[in-house]
Amino acid sequence: VQLQASGGGWVQTGGSLRLSCTASGRTFSRHSLGWFRQAPGKEREFVSAIGRSTSSTYYADSVKGRFTISRDNDKKTVYLQMNSLKPEDTAVYYCAAKHTIMTFTPITEHDYDDWGQGTQVTVSS
Repeated sequence: VQLQASGGGWVQTGGSLRLSCTASGRTFSRHSLGWFRQAPGKEREFVSAIGRSTSSTYYADSVKGRFTISRDNDKKTVYLQMNSLKPEDTAVYYCAAKHTIMTFTPITEHDYDDWGQGTQVTVSS
């Protein structure tokens, strides 16, 4: 699938943003979806993932309780609701997709096949 991320921007500490990632193709519902981020000078890191079942969600410890991942298969879109943002959340955020079986949700970037172009999130202190 091809992925298009959007929703990034500038926000003050404590603010919220919602990222969206819309896919093309007819097999979206058979894909697990993930969000990763890369801050300047750092390696890309896992943020969150959601499996084919919406009950299968995973979060990095650094965002647990603040970020929520969800998906809408009819709209072929995955969302990342980000609340209580901190300056350390500043990064380029990437969405990713992988065709998976129902019981597997990848959480490492090497497991994902398709990537969006990234959207910048900047949190000011």
